[in-house]
Amino acid sequence: MKERLITGIDLGSSVIRLAVGQVTIGPDKRETLSIIGAVEVPSQGISKGVVTSLEDTVSALSLCLEQAERQIGLPLQDAYVGVNGTYITVNLCKGVIGVSRPDGDIREEDIRRALESVRTTVNPSNFEILHLLPRVYTVDGQVGIKDPIGMQGIRLEVDAHVVQGISSHLKNISKSVQRTGVDIAELVFTPLAFGEAVTNTRQREVGVAVVNIGASTTGICVYEAGELLHAAVVPIGSDHVTSDIAIGLRTSLEVADQLKKQYISAYANFVDKRDELDLQQLGAPQSEVVSLRFVADIAQARVEEIFERVGQELKKIDRAGMLAAGAVLTGGGAKLQGMVEVAKEVLRLPASLGATNCPPSPLSDIIADPVYSTSVGLVRWGMEAERGDTGGSIGSGKSRELLGKASGSIMKIFKSFIP
Repeated sequence: MKERLITGIDLGSSVIRLAVGQVTIGPDKRETLSIIGAVEVPSQGISKGVVTSLEDTVSALSLCLEQAERQIGLPLQDAYVGVNGTYITVNLCKGVIGVSRPDGDIREEDIRRALESVRTTVNPSNFEILHLLPRVYTVDGQVGIKDPIGMQGIRLEVDAHVVQGISSHLKNISKSVQRTGVDIAELVFTPLAFGEAVTNTRQREVGVAVVNIGASTTGICVYEAGELLHAAVVPIGSDHVTSDIAIGLRTSLEVADQLKKQYISAYANFVDKRDELDLQQLGAPQSEVVSLRFVADIAQARVEEIFERVGQELKKIDRAGMLAAGAVLTGGGAKLQGMVEVAKEVLRLPASLGATNCPPSPLSDIIADPVYSTSVGLVRWGMEAERGDTGGSIGSGKSRELLGKASGSIMKIFKSFIP
């Protein structure tokens, strides 16, 4: 029996969440993932995915790690860390190579060279490439090939998603984590993590959009034909709803937040026009009766704006109103009552609240909450990365395995210089 721990850290603007998975390999050589740790602490020093105060971020992260280690009773050595924000871009690029062998057999080294040719075409100046995700291959003009290894041809092309971020921001995130004493196994673009965590193979095959509504950002991840089609982050989230309510009622953010979470709906038709509430019940300094329908109208206007931005991303890829599996909502902001109904109207798609897909574990009732979709998704990403499974759906199987081997070799070289 062999066991190992995989940690996923979701650096949110309002809350830092951490999940710990235990991978057990039994006598039958099968791996089983069980989530044995899940903690959250208030976030500090992070805004819209960007580190604004290194010391505050390190302090909040240290507290989160301390609680996690106390919960599982074991030290944490490294972690897969989610990166988010509008400074991360996703572009579809093409790489072309000639197959060098006389017999024309395409092998793993040809796939690797094709992916490296994509890297050379991007050539970012102040950007760092996070992921190279192959989408489809073309062999001698034959398009739509998923795995060309073993086929014959003289010209190999690959269309790959290049995920890259501004180097300074990525370095600040890395520095924040490393100062807690935890190594970074990999920086992962968060839509790639939560997208897999709340959808199944069937949904990703027919077409689905995953919308993760956070505090200050909303992540979008679109799948079709089992592959990543588009990913993006827009700088608007559920905290903007709270701010609008505070401004509209001329009350504090704390009162507005309690009102949003406990009493109102993002779909105004769910609220009776006669419903009222005294804000003093929520901590306001003096009595003030407000109409809940008026507050719901404020919330709905901002939520509609969020989904309009999502719709704009779908229009970029000609999938507006055209995804058979619709939209799956996740993240803390998705728990606001009425979000699904607004999503259906604005996006003109079926919509549902997503729950994290994970095998039964001691914390199943906790990690099923949409707020843990990213951290649990990072754990699953880490499991696939360490396993290098050619049949895995994350990161396109074989090509991800090849990239992982290359990245691992580079990391070993660097670590050999560390005293």
